[in-house]
Amino acid sequence: MKSSVWHPNTQMKEWDKFTKITSAKGVWLTDSKGNKMIDGVASMWCNVWGHSNPQLIKAINQQSKKLQHSSQFNLTTEPAEKLADSLVKISPKMHKVFYSDNGSSAMEIAIKIALQYWKNRGNKKKTEIATLENGYHGDTFGAMSVGYVPEFFGKFKKQLFSTIQFPVPNKYRVPKGFTLTDYENYCLDKIEKRFSKKDNIAAFVLESGAQVAGGVIIYPKGFQKKISHICKKHDILFVLDEIATGFGRLGSMTQYEEQKSIPDIIAYGKMLTGGYLTMAATLTNKKIYDSFLGEFNDWRHLFHGHTYTGNPIAAAVAYENIIMYKKKNLIKKIQKTSKVFEKLHNEISEIDIVGDIRHKGMLMGIELVKDKSKKIPISPKKSINKIFFEEGKKNGIYLRTLGNIVMLVPPLAISESELDLLLKRTISTIKSAKSKMV
Repeated sequence: MKSSVWHPNTQMKEWDKFTKITSAKGVWLTDSKGNKMIDGVASMWCNVWGHSNPQLIKAINQQSKKLQHSSQFNLTTEPAEKLADSLVKISPKMHKVFYSDNGSSAMEIAIKIALQYWKNRGNKKKTEIATLENGYHGDTFGAMSVGYVPEFFGKFKKQLFSTIQFPVPNKYRVPKGFTLTDYENYCLDKIEKRFSKKDNIAAFVLESGAQVAGGVIIYPKGFQKKISHICKKHDILFVLDEIATGFGRLGSMTQYEEQKSIPDIIAYGKMLTGGYLTMAATLTNKKIYDSFLGEFNDWRHLFHGHTYTGNPIAAAVAYENIIMYKKKNLIKKIQKTSKVFEKLHNEISEIDIVGDIRHKGMLMGIELVKDKSKKIPISPKKSINKIFFEEGKKNGIYLRTLGNIVMLVPPLAISESELDLLLKRTISTIKSAKSKMV
């Protein structure tokens, strides 16, 4: 259908009309013509239980009858308080919760807290932010600055604040002359040397466990833990982004626990409400929170707030979502279901335009190349995203790509048989898309 909506990340001349989704149930989306597609990207990586889940709908309906919205400025609500308690319980060493509307905002808050923490402590030197190259933390200006991906944000480079970026080990693209272990040590050594040289770095910000939008770059085991130790050694705040990687996406409720790297500040989003309403949260440890306490004239408080901060309907469904994780033992189910990815790994890798496959938990990135031996990325004249959307729809799946990476990010509670079907249809889609790309 023709649309008056400005759709995100689409080339307007290519996308002159859009498929209209009218309903959804479980992992299936249904369009206005009655066609069904498996939601292969969990509605932008946020859906947990599938669509039209009765328990989550009930939580929304019940709360909407009592209180639709109330400000968090000088007030509170029961859903916001219950959810905060739940988030602190599932997040070891975290102490307080600051709500926002989306992941980018949650990261903006994390950055502001990290920078103001040092000012509240009387330290005027620590004003720089360190990050990993290729990281992504959102589309607002602060988030673009700490998650600077040139392909996405190059047009705004002059308006962004500078950060100190360090290389990240990518097992598929290790520089010539290095083994993966050698290059990992090289990356860590660069961090250590820079932190030893100057004491002006306020925080290190990185995605926890893997870089998702940057092409599904999964960190080598122990890499994140080693960065956290370097930060602690040099008195630098460790800030983690689990907006896309937490809540089971990589196979654990909090990815930082698996990585054995306790943060000072952490951000959640996407799957927080099961994918039903927009909400995010930034959590801090007690040391951080206490630095903002003081008398009115001390001016230590954080000047930040959103109209819909802690919205009670969103908080109610998020609280129910967390209860369901425990009741339905979702994390163990994910660990079992994700083995389906491994079963079809070889069949996918045998396709001649597939250069590499990166997989962890309920996340897979398939890198497409035009030359396997030289690892040259495939680059057709028409957008790969457009090609894969069209070919995927013919095969009954909804896919999105990021550059030359086919992303598989299904709803977390997808069944083994549904995941098997999604993967087999993805294989068919890659094969049928090939003729349109080479």
